[in-house]
Amino acid sequence: MRTAYSVADVRAAERELMARVPEGALMQRAAAGLAAVCARLLSGARGVYGSRVVLLVGSGDNGGDALYAGARLARRGAAVGVVLLTPERAHAGGLAALRAAGGTVVADAERAVTRADLVVDGIVGIGGRGGLRPRAAQLAALAAESATVVAVDLPSGVDADTGEVPGEAVRADVTVTFGAYKPGLLIDPARERAGVVHHVDIGLAPTAEPAAEALQHVDVARLLPLPSAESDKYRRGVVGVVAGSARYPGAAVLAVAGALRGGAGAVRYVGPAADAVLARFPETLVHAGPPHRAGRVQAWVIGPGLGDEADAMEDVLAAEAPVLVDADGLRFLTPERVRARTAGTLLTPHAGEAAALLGGDRAAVEAGRWRAVRELAAAFGATVLLKGSTTLVADAASPVRVNPTGTGWLATAGSGDVLSGLTGSLLAAGLPARDAAAAGAYLHGLAARFAAGPDGAPVTATQVAGRLAAAWRDVGRRTPRPGGAKH
Repeated sequence: MRTAYSVADVRAAERELMARVPEGALMQRAAAGLAAVCARLLSGARGVYGSRVVLLVGSGDNGGDALYAGARLARRGAAVGVVLLTPERAHAGGLAALRAAGGTVVADAERAVTRADLVVDGIVGIGGRGGLRPRAAQLAALAAESATVVAVDLPSGVDADTGEVPGEAVRADVTVTFGAYKPGLLIDPARERAGVVHHVDIGLAPTAEPAAEALQHVDVARLLPLPSAESDKYRRGVVGVVAGSARYPGAAVLAVAGALRGGAGAVRYVGPAADAVLARFPETLVHAGPPHRAGRVQAWVIGPGLGDEADAMEDVLAAEAPVLVDADGLRFLTPERVRARTAGTLLTPHAGEAAALLGGDRAAVEAGRWRAVRELAAAFGATVLLKGSTTLVADAASPVRVNPTGTGWLATAGSGDVLSGLTGSLLAAGLPARDAAAAGAYLHGLAARFAAGPDGAPVTATQVAGRLAAAWRDVGRRTPRPGGAKH
Protein backbone atom coordinates (compact mmCIF):
# COMPACT_ATOMS: atom_id res chain seq x y z
CA MET A 1 0.00 0.00 0.00
CA ARG A 2 1.25 3.44 -0.88
CA THR A 3 0.72 5.82 2.04
CA ALA A 4 0.82 9.62 2.02
CA TYR A 5 1.26 11.94 4.98
CA SER A 6 0.31 15.52 5.70
CA VAL A 7 2.93 18.25 5.67
CA ALA A 8 2.67 18.62 9.44
CA ASP A 9 3.32 14.92 9.99
CA VAL A 10 6.22 14.87 7.52
CA ARG A 11 7.76 17.86 9.27
CA ALA A 12 7.41 16.14 12.65
CA ALA A 13 9.10 13.01 11.32
CA GLU A 14 11.90 15.11 9.84
CA ARG A 15 12.53 16.82 13.17
CA GLU A 16 12.66 13.49 14.96
CA LEU A 17 15.12 12.07 12.43
CA MET A 18 17.32 15.18 12.29
CA ALA A 19 17.80 14.92 16.05
CA ARG A 20 19.46 11.53 15.51
CA VAL A 21 21.64 12.11 12.45
CA PRO A 22 24.49 14.54 11.67
CA GLU A 23 23.52 18.03 10.60
CA GLY A 24 22.76 18.20 6.91
CA ALA A 25 22.54 14.42 6.48
CA LEU A 26 18.90 14.46 5.37
CA MET A 27 19.52 17.08 2.71
CA GLN A 28 22.48 15.13 1.38
CA ARG A 29 20.40 11.95 1.19
CA ALA A 30 17.67 13.82 -0.67
CA ALA A 31 20.17 15.46 -3.02
CA ALA A 32 21.83 12.14 -3.78
CA GLY A 33 18.49 10.57 -4.67
CA LEU A 34 17.47 13.55 -6.77
CA ALA A 35 20.78 13.60 -8.63
CA ALA A 36 20.52 9.86 -9.33
CA VAL A 37 17.09 10.24 -10.93
CA CYS A 38 18.27 13.22 -12.98
CA ALA A 39 21.34 11.29 -14.13
CA ARG A 40 19.18 8.39 -15.30
CA LEU A 41 16.98 10.75 -17.28
CA LEU A 42 20.00 12.39 -18.89
CA SER A 43 21.63 9.04 -19.62
CA GLY A 44 18.58 8.08 -21.63
CA ALA A 45 19.07 11.14 -23.81
CA ARG A 46 22.54 12.56 -24.48
CA GLY A 47 24.26 11.43 -21.27
CA VAL A 48 25.23 13.38 -18.16
CA TYR A 49 28.58 14.62 -19.44
CA GLY A 50 28.05 17.74 -21.53
CA SER A 51 24.32 17.96 -20.81
CA ARG A 52 22.77 21.30 -19.92
CA VAL A 53 20.95 21.45 -16.58
CA VAL A 54 19.19 24.49 -15.16
CA LEU A 55 18.06 24.74 -11.54
CA LEU A 56 15.13 27.02 -10.70
CA VAL A 57 15.81 27.75 -7.06
CA GLY A 58 13.77 29.58 -4.45
CA SER A 59 14.44 29.89 -0.75
CA GLY A 60 14.74 27.23 1.92
CA ASP A 61 15.58 23.55 1.97
CA ASN A 62 13.79 22.71 -1.28
CA GLY A 63 16.20 24.97 -3.10
CA GLY A 64 19.07 23.48 -1.09
CA ASP A 65 18.17 19.97 -2.28
CA ALA A 66 18.28 21.21 -5.88
CA LEU A 67 21.60 22.99 -5.40
CA TYR A 68 23.37 20.02 -3.82
CA ALA A 69 21.96 17.71 -6.51
CA GLY A 70 23.19 20.16 -9.13
CA ALA A 71 26.66 20.05 -7.61
CA ARG A 72 26.69 16.24 -7.97
CA LEU A 73 25.68 16.51 -11.62
CA ALA A 74 28.30 19.19 -12.26
CA ARG A 75 30.99 16.91 -10.87
CA ARG A 76 29.91 14.33 -13.46
CA GLY A 77 30.48 16.79 -16.28
CA ALA A 78 27.08 18.44 -16.70
CA ALA A 79 26.93 22.16 -17.38
CA VAL A 80 24.79 23.29 -14.47
CA GLY A 81 23.37 26.77 -14.15
CA VAL A 82 21.10 28.11 -11.44
CA VAL A 83 18.40 30.76 -11.62
CA LEU A 84 18.09 32.31 -8.16
CA LEU A 85 14.54 33.58 -7.79
CA THR A 86 15.24 34.97 -4.30
CA PRO A 87 19.02 35.49 -4.29
CA GLU A 88 19.12 36.94 -0.80
CA ARG A 89 17.46 33.83 0.63
CA ALA A 90 19.16 31.09 -1.37
CA HIS A 91 20.57 28.14 0.60
CA ALA A 92 24.12 29.27 1.28
CA GLY A 93 25.73 25.86 1.69
CA GLY A 94 24.09 24.45 -1.43
CA LEU A 95 25.05 27.46 -3.53
CA ALA A 96 28.65 27.25 -2.36
CA ALA A 97 28.76 23.53 -3.19
CA LEU A 98 27.39 24.16 -6.67
CA ARG A 99 29.93 26.86 -7.40
CA ALA A 100 32.77 24.71 -6.07
CA ALA A 101 31.70 21.94 -8.48
CA GLY A 102 31.77 24.33 -11.44
CA GLY A 103 28.13 25.41 -11.53
CA THR A 104 27.24 29.01 -12.30
CA VAL A 105 24.54 31.55 -11.59
CA VAL A 106 23.01 32.35 -14.97
CA ALA A 107 22.40 35.91 -16.09
CA ASP A 108 19.94 35.23 -18.90
CA ALA A 109 17.37 32.90 -17.36
CA GLU A 110 15.10 32.61 -20.41
CA ARG A 111 17.96 31.67 -22.73
CA ALA A 112 19.32 29.13 -20.26
CA VAL A 113 15.94 27.47 -19.78
CA THR A 114 15.16 27.21 -23.50
CA ARG A 115 18.56 25.59 -24.16
CA ALA A 116 18.43 23.18 -21.23
CA ASP A 117 18.13 19.44 -21.53
CA LEU A 118 16.75 19.21 -18.00
CA VAL A 119 15.23 21.79 -15.64
CA VAL A 120 15.01 21.12 -11.91
CA ASP A 121 12.12 22.75 -10.04
CA GLY A 122 13.42 23.75 -6.62
CA ILE A 123 11.22 26.84 -6.33
CA VAL A 124 8.87 26.08 -3.44
CA GLY A 125 8.79 23.22 -0.93
CA ILE A 126 5.94 21.24 0.59
CA GLY A 127 5.05 24.09 2.90
CA GLY A 128 4.28 26.47 0.04
CA ARG A 129 0.81 27.97 -0.24
CA GLY A 130 -0.80 29.67 -3.21
CA GLY A 131 0.33 29.69 -6.82
CA LEU A 132 3.69 30.70 -8.24
CA ARG A 133 4.73 34.32 -8.43
CA PRO A 134 4.76 35.78 -11.95
CA ARG A 135 8.51 35.43 -12.60
CA ALA A 136 8.59 31.81 -11.42
CA ALA A 137 5.43 31.02 -13.37
CA GLN A 138 6.94 32.45 -16.55
CA LEU A 139 10.07 30.33 -16.27
CA ALA A 140 8.11 27.22 -15.31
CA ALA A 141 5.92 27.56 -18.40
CA LEU A 142 9.00 28.05 -20.57
CA ALA A 143 10.64 24.96 -19.07
CA ALA A 144 7.56 22.82 -19.74
CA GLU A 145 7.77 23.70 -23.43
CA SER A 146 11.48 23.14 -23.94
CA ALA A 147 12.99 20.61 -21.51
CA THR A 148 12.41 17.64 -19.25
CA VAL A 149 11.21 19.06 -15.92
CA VAL A 150 12.02 17.37 -12.61
CA ALA A 151 10.24 18.62 -9.49
CA VAL A 152 11.89 18.46 -6.07
CA ASP A 153 9.52 16.76 -3.58
CA LEU A 154 6.43 18.03 -5.41
CA PRO A 155 5.68 20.49 -8.23
CA SER A 156 5.94 24.05 -6.98
CA GLY A 157 2.60 25.80 -6.70
CA VAL A 158 0.45 22.78 -5.79
CA ASP A 159 -0.99 22.11 -2.34
CA ALA A 160 0.83 19.15 -0.79
CA ASP A 161 -2.01 18.30 1.60
CA THR A 162 -5.05 18.50 -0.70
CA GLY A 163 -3.90 18.24 -4.31
CA GLU A 164 -5.39 21.63 -5.09
CA VAL A 165 -3.73 23.97 -7.60
CA PRO A 166 -4.74 27.46 -6.47
CA GLY A 167 -2.83 29.35 -9.16
CA GLU A 168 0.04 28.88 -11.59
CA ALA A 169 2.10 25.76 -10.89
CA VAL A 170 4.96 23.76 -12.33
CA ARG A 171 4.06 20.98 -14.74
CA ALA A 172 6.68 18.28 -14.16
CA ASP A 173 7.58 15.24 -16.20
CA VAL A 174 9.06 13.60 -13.11
CA THR A 175 8.73 14.32 -9.40
CA VAL A 176 11.28 13.05 -6.90
CA THR A 177 9.70 12.97 -3.46
CA PHE A 178 11.59 12.32 -0.24
CA GLY A 179 10.78 10.17 2.77
CA ALA A 180 7.02 9.88 2.26
CA TYR A 181 4.39 10.52 -0.36
CA LYS A 182 2.29 13.62 0.08
CA PRO A 183 -1.47 13.53 -0.67
CA GLY A 184 -1.06 16.13 -3.41
CA LEU A 185 1.05 13.67 -5.40
CA LEU A 186 -1.88 11.24 -5.53
CA ILE A 187 -4.88 13.54 -6.02
CA ASP A 188 -5.85 15.60 -9.06
CA PRO A 189 -5.48 18.27 -10.19
CA ALA A 190 -2.01 18.27 -8.59
CA ARG A 191 -1.33 14.63 -9.46
CA GLU A 192 -1.57 15.38 -13.16
CA ARG A 193 1.19 17.98 -12.77
CA ALA A 194 3.54 15.62 -10.94
CA GLY A 195 4.26 13.28 -13.86
CA VAL A 196 6.04 10.08 -12.92
CA VAL A 197 6.72 10.02 -9.17
CA HIS A 198 9.94 8.53 -7.76
CA HIS A 199 10.14 7.95 -4.02
CA VAL A 200 13.54 8.33 -2.35
CA ASP A 201 13.98 6.72 1.05
CA ILE A 202 15.85 9.08 3.38
CA GLY A 203 15.11 7.16 6.58
CA LEU A 204 11.91 8.99 7.45
CA ALA A 205 9.40 7.03 9.54
CA PRO A 206 6.18 9.00 10.16
CA THR A 207 4.28 7.63 13.14
CA ALA A 208 1.00 9.44 12.52
CA GLU A 209 -1.90 7.88 10.66
CA PRO A 210 -1.59 8.46 6.91
CA ALA A 211 -3.69 11.22 5.41
CA ALA A 212 -4.20 9.17 2.26
CA GLU A 213 -3.48 5.72 0.94
CA ALA A 214 -3.51 4.04 -2.45
CA LEU A 215 -4.14 0.32 -2.64
CA GLN A 216 -2.00 -1.97 -4.76
CA HIS A 217 -2.64 -5.44 -6.16
CA VAL A 218 -1.70 -7.25 -2.96
CA ASP A 219 -4.02 -5.07 -0.88
CA VAL A 220 -6.97 -5.58 -3.20
CA ALA A 221 -6.36 -9.34 -3.42
CA ARG A 222 -6.67 -9.57 0.37
CA LEU A 223 -10.06 -7.86 0.20
CA LEU A 224 -11.66 -9.81 -2.63
CA PRO A 225 -14.16 -12.46 -1.51
CA LEU A 226 -13.20 -16.00 -2.55
CA PRO A 227 -15.69 -18.88 -2.35
CA SER A 228 -14.94 -21.89 -0.20
CA ALA A 229 -15.97 -25.50 -0.76
CA GLU A 230 -19.00 -24.90 1.48
CA SER A 231 -20.17 -21.77 -0.33
CA ASP A 232 -23.61 -21.42 -1.85
CA LYS A 233 -25.15 -18.36 -3.47
CA TYR A 234 -26.54 -17.07 -0.19
CA ARG A 235 -23.29 -17.49 1.71
CA ARG A 236 -21.55 -15.61 -1.09
CA GLY A 237 -24.12 -12.84 -0.82
CA VAL A 238 -27.09 -11.65 -2.83
CA VAL A 239 -27.12 -8.10 -4.18
CA GLY A 240 -30.33 -6.31 -5.10
CA VAL A 241 -30.25 -3.82 -7.98
CA VAL A 242 -32.93 -1.15 -8.35
CA ALA A 243 -32.06 0.64 -11.56
CA GLY A 244 -33.30 1.59 -14.98
CA SER A 245 -36.52 3.09 -16.26
CA ALA A 246 -38.52 3.19 -19.45
CA ARG A 247 -36.20 5.92 -20.66
CA TYR A 248 -32.94 4.35 -19.44
CA PRO A 249 -33.23 0.54 -19.52
CA GLY A 250 -29.54 0.27 -20.40
CA ALA A 251 -28.57 1.56 -16.96
CA ALA A 252 -30.19 -1.50 -15.42
CA VAL A 253 -28.38 -3.84 -17.82
CA LEU A 254 -25.00 -2.25 -17.07
CA ALA A 255 -25.51 -2.20 -13.30
CA VAL A 256 -26.46 -5.88 -13.37
CA ALA A 257 -23.44 -6.61 -15.58
CA GLY A 258 -21.16 -5.12 -12.94
CA ALA A 259 -22.99 -6.87 -10.11
CA LEU A 260 -22.73 -10.31 -11.71
CA ARG A 261 -18.97 -9.92 -11.89
CA GLY A 262 -18.49 -8.62 -8.35
CA GLY A 263 -18.24 -11.78 -6.30
CA ALA A 264 -21.75 -12.10 -4.92
CA GLY A 265 -23.62 -15.38 -5.36
CA ALA A 266 -26.72 -13.93 -7.00
CA VAL A 267 -28.21 -10.72 -8.33
CA ARG A 268 -31.84 -9.72 -7.81
CA TYR A 269 -33.13 -7.06 -10.18
CA VAL A 270 -36.15 -4.92 -9.29
CA GLY A 271 -37.45 -2.44 -11.84
CA PRO A 272 -39.11 -1.87 -15.20
CA ALA A 273 -36.21 -3.15 -17.33
CA ALA A 274 -36.56 -6.84 -16.45
CA ASP A 275 -36.97 -7.93 -20.07
CA ALA A 276 -33.81 -6.14 -21.15
CA VAL A 277 -31.88 -7.52 -18.18
CA LEU A 278 -33.02 -11.11 -18.77
CA ALA A 279 -32.25 -10.88 -22.47
CA ARG A 280 -28.62 -10.19 -21.61
CA PHE A 281 -28.28 -12.02 -18.31
CA PRO A 282 -30.75 -14.87 -17.85
CA GLU A 283 -29.11 -15.84 -14.55
CA THR A 284 -30.53 -12.67 -12.94
CA LEU A 285 -33.40 -13.07 -10.46
CA VAL A 286 -36.05 -10.50 -11.37
CA HIS A 287 -38.97 -9.11 -9.41
CA ALA A 288 -41.57 -6.48 -10.20
CA GLY A 289 -41.18 -4.89 -6.76
CA PRO A 290 -41.44 -3.27 -4.36
CA PRO A 291 -37.85 -4.00 -3.31
CA HIS A 292 -38.67 -5.28 0.17
CA ARG A 293 -40.72 -8.10 -1.38
CA ALA A 294 -38.05 -9.20 -3.85
CA GLY A 295 -36.51 -11.80 -1.54
CA ARG A 296 -33.36 -12.15 0.53
CA VAL A 297 -30.79 -9.44 -0.19
CA GLN A 298 -27.54 -8.67 1.66
CA ALA A 299 -26.91 -5.29 -0.01
CA TRP A 300 -28.80 -2.94 -2.31
CA VAL A 301 -27.70 -0.82 -5.25
CA ILE A 302 -30.13 1.91 -6.22
CA GLY A 303 -30.07 4.85 -8.57
CA PRO A 304 -28.58 4.22 -12.05
CA GLY A 305 -31.15 5.39 -14.61
CA LEU A 306 -33.83 5.37 -11.91
CA GLY A 307 -35.65 8.53 -12.95
CA ASP A 308 -38.19 9.72 -10.39
CA GLU A 309 -38.89 6.46 -8.53
CA ALA A 310 -39.00 8.03 -5.08
CA ASP A 311 -41.09 5.18 -3.65
CA ALA A 312 -38.38 2.62 -4.41
CA MET A 313 -35.85 4.91 -2.76
CA GLU A 314 -37.89 5.04 0.45
CA ASP A 315 -38.21 1.27 0.43
CA VAL A 316 -34.50 0.61 -0.01
CA LEU A 317 -33.37 3.18 2.54
CA ALA A 318 -35.57 1.43 5.09
CA ALA A 319 -33.72 -1.86 4.57
CA GLU A 320 -31.50 -3.25 7.30
CA ALA A 321 -28.74 -3.99 4.80
CA PRO A 322 -25.93 -1.89 3.32
CA VAL A 323 -27.10 0.40 0.52
CA LEU A 324 -25.15 1.93 -2.35
CA VAL A 325 -26.79 5.05 -3.78
CA ASP A 326 -25.75 6.34 -7.18
CA ALA A 327 -26.89 8.67 -9.95
CA ASP A 328 -30.63 9.53 -9.81
CA GLY A 329 -30.90 8.05 -6.34
CA LEU A 330 -28.67 10.78 -4.96
CA ARG A 331 -31.29 13.41 -5.77
CA PHE A 332 -33.58 12.05 -3.06
CA LEU A 333 -31.03 12.10 -0.24
CA THR A 334 -30.63 14.38 2.74
CA PRO A 335 -28.08 14.01 5.51
CA GLU A 336 -30.88 13.33 7.98
CA ARG A 337 -32.26 10.43 5.93
CA VAL A 338 -28.86 8.80 5.59
CA ARG A 339 -27.87 9.30 9.23
CA ALA A 340 -31.14 7.69 10.35
CA ARG A 341 -30.15 4.38 8.76
CA THR A 342 -28.89 1.57 10.99
CA ALA A 343 -26.87 -0.14 8.25
CA GLY A 344 -24.01 1.25 6.21
CA THR A 345 -24.55 3.63 3.30
CA LEU A 346 -22.20 4.20 0.38
CA LEU A 347 -22.71 7.23 -1.88
CA THR A 348 -21.04 7.25 -5.31
CA PRO A 349 -21.43 10.71 -6.87
CA HIS A 350 -19.48 12.30 -9.68
CA ALA A 351 -18.38 15.91 -9.24
CA GLY A 352 -21.66 17.42 -10.43
CA GLU A 353 -23.72 15.23 -8.13
CA ALA A 354 -21.37 15.93 -5.24
CA ALA A 355 -21.77 19.66 -5.84
CA ALA A 356 -25.55 19.31 -5.71
CA LEU A 357 -25.35 17.40 -2.43
CA LEU A 358 -23.05 20.07 -0.97
CA GLY A 359 -24.98 23.01 -2.37
CA GLY A 360 -21.96 24.22 -4.34
CA ASP A 361 -20.73 24.13 -7.91
CA ARG A 362 -18.99 21.44 -9.92
CA ALA A 363 -15.84 23.46 -10.60
CA ALA A 364 -15.23 23.90 -6.88
CA VAL A 365 -15.54 20.14 -6.30
CA GLU A 366 -13.17 19.32 -9.15
CA ALA A 367 -10.63 21.86 -7.89
CA GLY A 368 -10.89 20.64 -4.30
CA ARG A 369 -11.71 16.94 -4.50
CA TRP A 370 -10.05 16.15 -1.16
CA ARG A 371 -12.10 18.70 0.72
CA ALA A 372 -15.31 17.74 -1.08
CA VAL A 373 -15.15 14.01 -0.35
CA ARG A 374 -14.27 14.68 3.29
CA GLU A 375 -17.10 17.18 3.65
CA LEU A 376 -19.62 14.80 2.08
CA ALA A 377 -18.61 11.90 4.31
CA ALA A 378 -18.90 14.08 7.41
CA ALA A 379 -22.20 15.68 6.41
CA PHE A 380 -23.98 12.42 5.57
CA GLY A 381 -22.28 10.13 8.08
CA ALA A 382 -21.63 7.77 5.17
CA THR A 383 -18.84 6.35 3.08
CA VAL A 384 -18.40 8.37 -0.13
CA LEU A 385 -16.81 7.29 -3.39
CA LEU A 386 -16.21 10.47 -5.40
CA LYS A 387 -15.76 9.54 -9.05
CA GLY A 388 -13.60 11.51 -11.44
CA SER A 389 -10.07 12.03 -12.67
CA THR A 390 -8.94 10.77 -9.27
CA THR A 391 -11.51 8.55 -7.58
CA LEU A 392 -11.47 9.07 -3.82
CA VAL A 393 -13.07 7.03 -1.05
CA ALA A 394 -13.67 8.59 2.36
CA ASP A 395 -15.55 7.94 5.55
CA ALA A 396 -15.75 9.99 8.71
CA ALA A 397 -12.50 8.86 10.32
CA SER A 398 -10.13 6.80 8.15
CA PRO A 399 -7.45 7.93 5.69
CA VAL A 400 -8.82 8.87 2.28
CA ARG A 401 -8.25 6.09 -0.23
CA VAL A 402 -7.05 7.15 -3.67
CA ASN A 403 -7.65 4.84 -6.60
CA PRO A 404 -4.48 4.50 -8.73
CA THR A 405 -5.92 2.51 -11.66
CA GLY A 406 -8.26 5.06 -13.21
CA THR A 407 -7.97 6.13 -16.82
CA GLY A 408 -9.52 8.88 -18.90
CA TRP A 409 -11.11 6.22 -21.12
CA LEU A 410 -13.61 5.63 -18.29
CA ALA A 411 -15.24 8.95 -19.11
CA THR A 412 -17.93 7.19 -21.11
CA ALA A 413 -21.67 6.75 -20.68
CA GLY A 414 -22.66 3.90 -18.37
CA SER A 415 -19.27 3.22 -16.81
CA GLY A 416 -20.53 4.49 -13.45
CA ASP A 417 -23.47 2.06 -13.63
CA VAL A 418 -21.02 -0.83 -14.00
CA LEU A 419 -19.01 0.45 -11.03
CA SER A 420 -22.13 0.67 -8.88
CA GLY A 421 -23.15 -2.89 -9.61
CA LEU A 422 -19.64 -4.21 -9.04
CA THR A 423 -19.21 -2.36 -5.75
CA GLY A 424 -22.67 -3.33 -4.53
CA SER A 425 -21.84 -6.97 -5.17
CA LEU A 426 -18.72 -6.63 -3.02
CA LEU A 427 -20.90 -5.10 -0.29
CA ALA A 428 -23.26 -8.07 -0.48
CA ALA A 429 -20.28 -10.45 -0.25
CA GLY A 430 -19.50 -8.94 3.15
CA LEU A 431 -16.92 -6.22 2.56
CA PRO A 432 -17.28 -3.04 4.64
CA ALA A 433 -18.31 -0.03 2.57
CA ARG A 434 -14.83 1.54 2.50
CA ASP A 435 -13.19 -1.69 1.34
CA ALA A 436 -15.91 -2.46 -1.19
CA ALA A 437 -15.62 1.02 -2.68
CA ALA A 438 -11.83 0.92 -2.89
CA ALA A 439 -11.68 -2.60 -4.34
CA GLY A 440 -14.51 -1.86 -6.77
CA ALA A 441 -12.84 1.29 -8.07
CA TYR A 442 -9.52 -0.54 -8.41
CA LEU A 443 -10.97 -3.42 -10.45
CA HIS A 444 -13.12 -1.04 -12.51
CA GLY A 445 -10.11 1.08 -13.48
CA LEU A 446 -7.98 -1.96 -14.22
CA ALA A 447 -10.72 -3.44 -16.41
CA ALA A 448 -10.93 -0.19 -18.37
CA ARG A 449 -7.18 -0.23 -18.94
CA PHE A 450 -7.39 -3.79 -20.23
CA ALA A 451 -10.30 -2.85 -22.50
CA ALA A 452 -8.46 0.19 -23.87
CA GLY A 453 -5.36 -1.86 -24.64
CA PRO A 454 -1.67 -0.99 -24.24
CA ASP A 455 -1.82 1.91 -26.69
CA GLY A 456 -5.17 3.24 -25.47
CA ALA A 457 -8.41 3.33 -27.43
CA PRO A 458 -12.02 4.34 -26.79
CA VAL A 459 -14.02 1.82 -24.78
CA THR A 460 -17.67 1.34 -23.92
CA ALA A 461 -19.14 0.56 -20.52
CA THR A 462 -20.10 -2.88 -21.82
CA GLN A 463 -16.46 -3.54 -22.72
CA VAL A 464 -15.36 -2.45 -19.24
CA ALA A 465 -17.83 -4.87 -17.66
CA GLY A 466 -16.56 -7.59 -19.95
CA ARG A 467 -12.99 -7.19 -18.68
CA LEU A 468 -13.79 -7.26 -14.96
CA ALA A 469 -13.06 -10.98 -14.74
CA ALA A 470 -9.66 -10.38 -16.35
CA ALA A 471 -8.95 -7.62 -13.83
CA TRP A 472 -9.93 -9.92 -10.97
CA ARG A 473 -7.65 -12.68 -12.29
CA ASP A 474 -4.77 -10.25 -12.77
CA VAL A 475 -4.99 -9.07 -9.17
CA GLY A 476 -5.01 -12.66 -7.92
CA ARG A 477 -2.39 -13.99 -10.29
CA ARG A 478 0.25 -11.52 -9.22
CA THR A 479 -0.42 -11.84 -5.50
CA PRO A 480 1.40 -14.59 -3.57
CA ARG A 481 -0.51 -16.59 -1.00
CA PRO A 482 1.06 -17.15 2.43
CA GLY A 483 3.82 -19.71 2.03
CA GLY A 484 4.75 -18.58 -1.47
CA ALA A 485 2.00 -20.15 -3.58
CA LYS A 486 -0.07 -17.96 -5.88
CA HIS A 487 -3.80 -17.94 -6.47
